[in-house]
Amino acid sequence: MLYVDLNCDMGESFGAYTLGRDEEILGYVTSANIACGFHAGDPATMRKTVKLALDKGVAIGAHPGFQDLAGFGRRNMFISPQEAYDLTVYQIGALYGFVKAEGATLRHVKPHGALYNMAARDAALAEAIAEAVYKVDGNLILFGLAGGELGKAARKIGLRAASEVFADRTYQEDGSLTPRTHPNALLHDTEAAVNQVIRMVKKGKVGTLQGTDAAIQAETICIHGDGAHAVEFAAHISQALQEAGIQPAPVHAFL
Repeated sequence: MLYVDLNCDMGESFGAYTLGRDEEILGYVTSANIACGFHAGDPATMRKTVKLALDKGVAIGAHPGFQDLAGFGRRNMFISPQEAYDLTVYQIGALYGFVKAEGATLRHVKPHGALYNMAARDAALAEAIAEAVYKVDGNLILFGLAGGELGKAARKIGLRAASEVFADRTYQEDGSLTPRTHPNALLHDTEAAVNQVIRMVKKGKVGTLQGTDAAIQAETICIHGDGAHAVEFAAHISQALQEAGIQPAPVHAFL
């Protein structure tokens, strides 16, 4: 049996604003990446989302990002490795408090948005984030773009890393994600996304916009929870994986 984790970013509501369909999505994913208050989220949302995930038996991870609420953490901010270390420790600590208060265990860390993409390419930034995760708790798993610098940095210091792929994003021939500014950055066809995921898990390959295949390792699959049909897509991909002989499971259970 093949195993793969299904993760989703959530807990991104704050104040008077509600984002995503967290409670429904939690019925289909195996890991939840919960915003820690910088790019989205707030203390009440963090507490509620932790409880929802625990009720559904979903593994909990911290989702630290840039302190950029207006840009939803998707704008590049040029920070030093020390600043990256500090903001990572700070945000993991915030979510860890809520998880600990519920008597549960924090399982992983997945950087958000621009921080994630910059660290996938920048070794110094990746090493600072990996060090922050390791020093907070060496049992945590660091999620990073398959083939990127985050995974390399984690493994170098003895931290477990999960290679992440994206169900609804297109890829470049070097294995990187197509930038969101590109008109073909997203896959809008559900069947195309499902077929891409199954091929990544079973064959270790992904088609690129250049018409070639790129080698890829898929241990955790990101499903975005803020789309118009996010819940339906999550349900469909979970079922399709099982029909293809791939069992969704939290990454700490098989990595």
